[in-house]
Amino acid sequence: MRSGLPGRPVGRSLCARLLLFTGAVLVAVCAAMALTSVYAQRAYLLGDLDRRVGDAAQRSRAEATLLPDRDTDLAFLGERGQPAGLLAARLDEHGKVTVAEVVTRGAAPRPLSDAQRAALDGLRPDGSMHTRTVPGLGTYRVTALGGDGVRVLTGLPMDDVRDLIGALVVVEVAVAAVGLAAAGCVCAVVIRRQLRPLGRVAATAVEVSRAPLGKAEVTRLARVPERDTDPGTKAGQVGAALNRMIEHVESSLAQHRRSEERVRRSEERMRRFLADASHELRTPLASIAGYAELMNRGTGPIEPELAWRRVTAESARMTHLVEDLLLLARLDEGRPLHRAEVDLASLVAEAVWEARAAGGDHDWQLALHLDTPALVAGDEARLRQAVAHLLANARVHTPAGTTVTASVEASGERCVIRVRDDGPGILTALLPTVFERFTRADASRSRTHGTAGGSGLGLAIAAAITAAHGGSVRAESVPGRTEFTIELPLKEPSLTGSPRSIPPAAPPRTAPAPGSSCRATGAAVGPPATA
Repeated sequence: MRSGLPGRPVGRSLCARLLLFTGAVLVAVCAAMALTSVYAQRAYLLGDLDRRVGDAAQRSRAEATLLPDRDTDLAFLGERGQPAGLLAARLDEHGKVTVAEVVTRGAAPRPLSDAQRAALDGLRPDGSMHTRTVPGLGTYRVTALGGDGVRVLTGLPMDDVRDLIGALVVVEVAVAAVGLAAAGCVCAVVIRRQLRPLGRVAATAVEVSRAPLGKAEVTRLARVPERDTDPGTKAGQVGAALNRMIEHVESSLAQHRRSEERVRRSEERMRRFLADASHELRTPLASIAGYAELMNRGTGPIEPELAWRRVTAESARMTHLVEDLLLLARLDEGRPLHRAEVDLASLVAEAVWEARAAGGDHDWQLALHLDTPALVAGDEARLRQAVAHLLANARVHTPAGTTVTASVEASGERCVIRVRDDGPGILTALLPTVFERFTRADASRSRTHGTAGGSGLGLAIAAAITAAHGGSVRAESVPGRTEFTIELPLKEPSLTGSPRSIPPAAPPRTAPAPGSSCRATGAAVGPPATA
């Protein structure tokens, strides 16, 4: 099919080929039927003529036997009932015609001329049938019989047979022509109707091929209509296959666009990361350089001891930032962590106690809901760091008097750590990116002194550590309730040992009653911004 020619029906060449092939087959079938019919009719008519010729020859020989000495007597031709055109002759012993006459309609038998008799010479009286053309009389079917010293020749004209065969040929040709014309019209209509679905499939393929697939605005490609996807027909199978291919193309395009979007966002995050990291490192370096310059001058408004303290503080801040960046880089590379048995209940209790010591103006609470020991296989130092970041996030970004509840739940195959607070919550626009690096509620790079701000790496480190342990972390926040949840797989029961007890020196404000347990009643921290 020529599907690429605009303005030209897709199935035209195929339709023409099908019509030509169907017409050729019909012509061949009609010709074979006509030839077979003519041959069969001719054989039947010739057989009937030969039978009549044989009967006439038997009668002629019987009549001639009555007069064996009169070899020129053909008186039997004058009898009543002889068909017009009947030809009879007497033969000598050499097969030469001695006398011959032909029956004429409404008159006495007429003798044949010498030329006509010569056309009948040479026949052997063996009863076989022969076809001879007699001048002036036409073509005859003749036979010769002999016996008892008598030899006779009898023949009947073949004109009637030939006329009938000719008429039959004319009728069959006329009928075949009319039948072929009608069959051609019907076939043309049927073939065009059957090829319409294929034409629509080809039109859909052409439309898809003209779509600007390289442009982002292409989201939905044309489809083959449902009526042209019937699996019971070949055209329907092609249409269904084309629809599947179009779906694959659309999914590939969508995946390509998603990949491009991820690359674009990754590049944006990388540029922002480099800018933020550069700023975070430049600020302490600028402070160190300024204080060092003042100390080199030996005079100034700031005493050397105070300048040294500021240099040391800025150095510690820069060291902490570099260590956080280095930790994230190592976690991104997938470097293996130290693996050991860790009791998360004890770890969270200690982290809450440390947070209480650092933020006494908050109300810190601990809740344990343990159906099984909260034992995981992991790096205790890194897990402690992740929990500490969540607690520090709640301490830094919520006002004094906020209640922060840390809970541990262990049941089934998962262990869940929740940190919940009743602070103002996280901005809705900030929540989807809260675990990204350098994410802060304040988009500017300004910082307040003390503990009112952070570098924006705390929650990113917590998420990276959790992912390195095969777990997941998520955040949910509404005004008055913010919750961070860490889920980690429990250690295999066969490898678990006795859980480490919670230090008695750090009793929680609220603790569950002895022997009590509940399932997944969360508590988590929800800062309005990230540390």
